[in-house]
Amino acid sequence: MSIPIERTTSARLDAPMVASHDLTNVPADHMFMAEYANGEWKSARIHKYQPIPMAPLALGLHYAQIVFEGMKAYKMQGDKIGVFRTGRHHERFNRSLVRMCMPEVPLQLFADAIHTLVDVDKDWVPPGPDAAYYIRPFVIASEERMGLKSADEFLFMVVGGPFRPLYQKPLRVKVERVYTRAAHGGTGFAKCAGNYAAAMYPTKLAQQEGFDQVIWTDARDHAFVEESGTMNLAFVINGAVVTPPVSDTILDGVTRDTMLTIARDLGLQVEERPVSVEELHAGLKSGTVTEAFGVGTAASIAPIQTISVDGEDLHLSISPDKMMFTLKKHLDDIRYGIIPDEKGWMNIIGGVAT
Repeated sequence: MSIPIERTTSARLDAPMVASHDLTNVPADHMFMAEYANGEWKSARIHKYQPIPMAPLALGLHYAQIVFEGMKAYKMQGDKIGVFRTGRHHERFNRSLVRMCMPEVPLQLFADAIHTLVDVDKDWVPPGPDAAYYIRPFVIASEERMGLKSADEFLFMVVGGPFRPLYQKPLRVKVERVYTRAAHGGTGFAKCAGNYAAAMYPTKLAQQEGFDQVIWTDARDHAFVEESGTMNLAFVINGAVVTPPVSDTILDGVTRDTMLTIARDLGLQVEERPVSVEELHAGLKSGTVTEAFGVGTAASIAPIQTISVDGEDLHLSISPDKMMFTLKKHLDDIRYGIIPDEKGWMNIIGGVAT
């Protein structure tokens, strides 16, 4: 589809800062917007980044009908720009929207909105290593109404900007045994705003104790590990890459899926199975657990160096020969076009969503 573009007359682009990686978490010059009403998405357009009008009684502001995605575009060899796994992100976006009683976004609209916006702001995409252009598609209930109901009017928007990895050093985390991120039957698998707001207080408490993040455990008994902060969680146990299986309490991470695919392609043993706190604790003490790392769009692959279990700090060695760094390098080499993209994960701007 052809999306009307109104380019800004006052660009804020600082190309040298983008190239030097000194500009991060700053929105690029343009944004995408479309409205949903009477059962259809309409008025798709791109214009300058700016505040949006929102009624004080917009239902999303009160009842949390808000869903978002996190994606990245990369500056590849040959000055090509590729968006990573548009189609897979779209699938998860729509699963989240369905769970939150919100209208799905068609693939063509989703892909065209993102790819066109990235093309318009392509000079904001920083070069590697590590740096990328972060893309935030989201839908919010915009219907103005007093009283609880599922909205009938929504905004679909996409914004973006230069981004560096969320974690710059190995992490120190604690196993959370009191607070819960998600329960069976809830919204743990959805990227909805309320999930993240509810996680902030226990994370703040952990940070006050000197930790970077928490390892979430199951809501019933706090006996099995699930995620770490806003990342999926993985370990190397007895030489195998082990990660908890996705469920209605664990987000189906796109980076997680990619990492597991790469691990299998490299001939590594992969196990998607429950991991108990007891197994983790015993394995850290005996040495059968040799690596722990978070996996996510913002984090990429983030090494974990210290895990605190019920007040006992247990440490892991971090060295360049670890399996997680092999996986990260292979992933980065695909994203930056250093090795062939045999899976078709990179959507070159102007290409087809996969």
